[in-house]
Amino acid sequence: MLEVLATSIRLVPVVARAAALSLFLAACTGGGSGQVASPSDTGAQGSGAGGESPSSLPPPVVDPDEIVPGGPPPDGIPPIDDPEFLAPERVSFLDPNEPVLAVEAEGVAKAYPIRIMMWHEIVNDRFGQTPVVVTYCPLCNTGIAFERPVIEGELLDFGTSGKLYNSNLVMYDRQTGSYWAQATGQAIQGPLAREQLVFIPARLLSWADWSAAHPDGLVLSTETGVERDYGANPYAGYLFSGDPDPRLSATAHVLGIANGKDVLAVPFDELDSSQDGGWAAANLEVGSARYAVFWKEGTSSALDAPTVSGGRDVGAAAAYVPRAGGRALTFRADGGAIVDDQTGSTWSISGEALSGPLAGTQLQVAVAIDSFWFDWAAFHPETEIWRAT
Repeated sequence: MLEVLATSIRLVPVVARAAALSLFLAACTGGGSGQVASPSDTGAQGSGAGGESPSSLPPPVVDPDEIVPGGPPPDGIPPIDDPEFLAPERVSFLDPNEPVLAVEAEGVAKAYPIRIMMWHEIVNDRFGQTPVVVTYCPLCNTGIAFERPVIEGELLDFGTSGKLYNSNLVMYDRQTGSYWAQATGQAIQGPLAREQLVFIPARLLSWADWSAAHPDGLVLSTETGVERDYGANPYAGYLFSGDPDPRLSATAHVLGIANGKDVLAVPFDELDSSQDGGWAAANLEVGSARYAVFWKEGTSSALDAPTVSGGRDVGAAAAYVPRAGGRALTFRADGGAIVDDQTGSTWSISGEALSGPLAGTQLQVAVAIDSFWFDWAAFHPETEIWRAT
């Protein structure tokens, strides 16, 4: 898919990102621990930890000229390598409408507040025995989690390269210096070019909704080892320019779903237009797979205002596998709730049945990406757009 990416996607200007971040770059020297191979203008194409010559490396997936400086140097936006977590009842720094990135694996539910993620972008973490990297690109509003693989006996961990591709975060792994596109999880340049990370489903939900669903979960702490103005939005007021797909406005919020070559974008505005009492549901087919998308009002856009909690209400959308209790389900918004047609059970935005015959049942979370339209369309130019009927 990356071979046919749209180019000429830029934010105005990229140096605006550097200006927004210049207030804290001087304090960003504590990036990552255990760094083996740092990226560089030549090193990402050339020698990694294995010392390969450029001629022995796989060709890059994308034109290297399209991987552009984003302002900060490598790990100038410091990833979090030793995250600390709090129980939800100990969290007093989040407003109810603030977005958090919700990730679950091995029976553990964690919330990564966007007010923290926009200053760090990458968290190298573990869920039980599963190594995970949790990522957020504040220019694209993409919160995505992946399994961290072991390649040639080494567990990869990731840092911020300081580069952008299609205005999207370019990560690098510290073991080989390869560049990875956050939007797709594919290595696009370096010794591991064309390797693909495995997605772990992640959702952007409001703090109120996540904490209600996961009172025993874990919340990323602001004790990150660096001083930041958590809660402030350093990207407020940035503008988009370039040549994005004109079917939607560049920064329209969409939920993107890809099933092989079949790709669909579900605009939040379309879900909002079909709401009933602050809720909406869409029953979809993408290729051969069925999905249910739930939308609920009450989640602020992290990037609209000087503070994360001050953004306009865009709601939260999440995709689920629409099957429970041994049967396929379809859903609708009805009287301020999501209800399935088969049993009449009511469901939360987190995909749990709250009442009715299926009470206590949890739907399987599907891989879907909350993104600005320009980013989703740049990486998936073949995408279709769902419209409410």
